[in-house]
Amino acid sequence: MNAPRHVRGEGRTRLPDVRPLDRFRSIKIKLGVLVAASVTLASFVTWIGLSQFHLGPSRTLPIAVAVSLVVTQLLARGMTSPLREMTHAAGRMAEGDYSQRVRATSADEVGQLADAFNTMSDDLELADTFRRELVANVSHELRTPVTALQAQLENIVDGVSDPDPVTMQAALAQTERLGRLVTYLLDLSRLEAGAVPLEIEEVRLDDFLQEAADGASLVGATKRLRFPVVVDPPDLTVAADPERLHQVVANLLHNAVRHSPPDDEVRLEASRVGTDVRIDVVDHGPGIAPEQRAHVFERFVRGNSPAITGQGSTGGTGLGLAIVRWAVDLHGGRIEVADAGPGCTMRVTLPGRSTRRPVRAP
Repeated sequence: MNAPRHVRGEGRTRLPDVRPLDRFRSIKIKLGVLVAASVTLASFVTWIGLSQFHLGPSRTLPIAVAVSLVVTQLLARGMTSPLREMTHAAGRMAEGDYSQRVRATSADEVGQLADAFNTMSDDLELADTFRRELVANVSHELRTPVTALQAQLENIVDGVSDPDPVTMQAALAQTERLGRLVTYLLDLSRLEAGAVPLEIEEVRLDDFLQEAADGASLVGATKRLRFPVVVDPPDLTVAADPERLHQVVANLLHNAVRHSPPDDEVRLEASRVGTDVRIDVVDHGPGIAPEQRAHVFERFVRGNSPAITGQGSTGGTGLGLAIVRWAVDLHGGRIEVADAGPGCTMRVTLPGRSTRRPVRAP
């Protein structure tokens, strides 16, 4: 006899299931084989009892029925074991334990259901992990400016600091940071809920990008940054929602300003590539490591490099690039970190025609 083992999701020790019917790809075929096997076995036991042991029907028939029931129960247990495991696992998941999985060994409908259940469990576990991380990260991001602002106001009230322009400017900076975080969270909520209507129109990119560059020059004034704009051809247009597109470009420029060295430039380039329109925001900062590029558009990403979504000493919230990705996806486009030399090139590719599509959170 095989040693007993612990099956995940059952919460108890039992003998392993016998699953010789897993080779069949349909539950109907399994049931047919099960019926045929029980009838054949009952007939064989009856024949052996009558011809070999000369037992009467009154003794042979009960033995044949008992043997058939035992074999049927053994095979049926293996067929229905994933269903029992799913019932137990669903109860555990209702209590908040999303680590439950079902052992799926067959390719029939029950096996496909078990695979779907395991996929659902993976998604729920990932969503629960993300929810916990989101709560922790939002709490941390909110606490930082609130704590700094509270300390500055307490110093003023206690007479430790004077309400001079420098002190008030520092307090204003923390208030603005807090306001940006709340705005980012509201934007993400609207984007995930699909409650962001797009008002598509033809946007002339030379004027549009120049306006965005002028706004970024105010943010980058302390670093004395320059914002050259190159549009080829000069009359290039794209079908987009101007407000959402401005949100995309402004977030990318704000991110580039934080990581650019002083007395440098952040370049805005736009061109047509086939039927698509490409917009590049190029800076000469530390760049983003290749292994981190797949995660830079996730919420509250924290990596080794401060270039990732403005985390670390740069004072970013880790939400700007997530909003950029969803806004681009709403337009049916894509965003990526392009390999274009030193620094960082954030590349937005938008279709020539509006192809808005529903967007879901990862």
